[in-house]
Amino acid sequence: MTQLPRPGSPAYLRAEGDRLLAFARNARLPDWGFGWLDSHGSPLVDDTVHTYVTARMTHVFSLAVLRGHPWAAEYADHGLAALAGPLHDDRHDGWHTATDRSGRPLADEKVAYPHVFVLLAAASATIAGRPGAAELLAHVLGIIEGRFREPGSGLLRERWDRTWSTLDGYRGGNSNMHAIEALLAASDATGDQGLADQALQIAEFLVNSVARRADWRIVEHFDEDWSPKWRYHEDRPADPFRPFGSTVGHGIEWSRLLVHLRTVRADAPAWLLPAARELFERAERDGWMADGHEGFVYTVDWTGAPVVTARLHWVLAEAVGAAAVMHRATGDPEYRLRYDQWWQWVEDHLVDRDAGSWHHELDVAGHPAATVKTGKADVYHAFQATLLPGLPLAPSLAAALSPAHAQ
Repeated sequence: MTQLPRPGSPAYLRAEGDRLLAFARNARLPDWGFGWLDSHGSPLVDDTVHTYVTARMTHVFSLAVLRGHPWAAEYADHGLAALAGPLHDDRHDGWHTATDRSGRPLADEKVAYPHVFVLLAAASATIAGRPGAAELLAHVLGIIEGRFREPGSGLLRERWDRTWSTLDGYRGGNSNMHAIEALLAASDATGDQGLADQALQIAEFLVNSVARRADWRIVEHFDEDWSPKWRYHEDRPADPFRPFGSTVGHGIEWSRLLVHLRTVRADAPAWLLPAARELFERAERDGWMADGHEGFVYTVDWTGAPVVTARLHWVLAEAVGAAAVMHRATGDPEYRLRYDQWWQWVEDHLVDRDAGSWHHELDVAGHPAATVKTGKADVYHAFQATLLPGLPLAPSLAAALSPAHAQ
């Protein structure tokens, strides 16, 4: 049996990234877009094309182009064609949340979450030099600015109806968190520093104001005045996008994003790095082995008690990436210890060397499960985890991989 490189080592990361890309290629649908993959790497037969999945895979394949895989260009372009074509609402503008494979919309809504992933995909594809990507980037930036970005606060509103005539009262932290990554990538792709300023404005409120007052737990759900809804979805705690309580993985993800924000700005506010430390440490205390079993729980309540104890793959992917980023930003050897420990856990429990990719969910006993989501939807989190340890803290992943940055 061939011995693997040490988990988390450069050789391991390169090999694991290539293995994930091989699995991701299965998601390409014959006509357009990318499908949600099942546990064996075949698109689900439910006939649904999710905009956010297609956008995330387009982003991944754009990164693969920049990483030196010529074959990935065709896949990135396949995703761009879907985002500019059937997934776009030509009548009312903006992007459908999902369609069937004939292009029929499956929901009467326009939601911030898929739009920020369209932004990320367009930015990464622009940096990768893919045709049509710059036009898509300008288009989605206009939609986000005109429809989702709230005047004054700079935060993203969550949901309109399809015609942009009715705005829902719910406000969400998740889409705003992912907007940080997308805005930083768009700033690199366009040279517009104002987009990075928008990202900082979001972080100022959700972290420096709200999370600080919540003992460094990330607050996910708000009303239209941006007041926390502390008991939101208490009756649906395992919701895959709007779970009750605080999502441990988002605390870790936010810690990494704050370091990136700090690095791109010469005038970075002093609170960013201390807050990143606090978020990382709170998430580790709340989440790692919180129920006596190894692994991160999915969610906790506002006292830090576990609520949903499923182990989600993306939480570990964010954990190893954040540990690498925090170690580079601070030099603190404790982050390196966590990095090594958690990569070993990923290899021992999440990496599926039989069917491919990573198990997307485990129960407390370490067995594959599907209480939150089924299958192995995409490789976005896992693939990024193989890149972050080898790249600088800024610019964005795509810009850091680009030939221009190497020069």
